[in-house]
Amino acid sequence: MNWFVIIGIVLLIILLLTKGIPVNFVKGSGQVVMKVTVGILFLFFFNLFGASFGLYIPINVFSAMIVGLLGIPGIACLTAIHILVI
Repeated sequence: MNWFVIIGIVLLIILLLTKGIPVNFVKGSGQVVMKVTVGILFLFFFNLFGASFGLYIPINVFSAMIVGLLGIPGIACLTAIHILVI
């Protein structure tokens, strides 16, 4: 099993060295990382100000992706889930 992983990684490195890194992949992954980072910042400030109201949304990758992709409606959805379910 370990040999298949090593051979796969070597083949991937050879492919990237010959073809280069696709620009669309780098651009798309950069945008996703930026949105998740903004989501983490939104959650941090929400938790900072929501503590006085007893609201807390855990900061993890799943919640950061939801808030990063949806924005303020994402925070509202996570808050509603926290109030209604938990």
